[in-house]
Amino acid sequence: MTKTDGITQIMIDAMERLCVVPATQSFTMIYRAAIEVHWDNVLCCLYAPKPREWSYMQWFQQIITGVESEYGCSLRLQPDTKWKSVPPDLQADIVDWMNERSEPSA
Repeated sequence: MTKTDGITQIMIDAMERLCVVPATQSFTMIYRAAIEVHWDNVLCCLYAPKPREWSYMQWFQQIITGVESEYGCSLRLQPDTKWKSVPPDLQADIVDWMNERSEPSA
């Protein structure tokens, strides 16, 4: 059975990294997956590097799918998820993608 955790915040920080803050879980060993996703012990968040070839959306997908494959934990948006420095079009893309993932398969 898959664990779930809420996402309390999604932000683009001062270093232009995409950061995802889970509500309760810590993913300190995510770097071992070799997917360029890391854990910030100070901010208690998962983060991806500043985009180069990949977009922020691709990095968001990498974070979510990496946590699922490495930890068996499904991160979910919450009604009170906070957005900081995330452009509205990226926010809409994230919400749409997360909603598509949560819909039951036909």
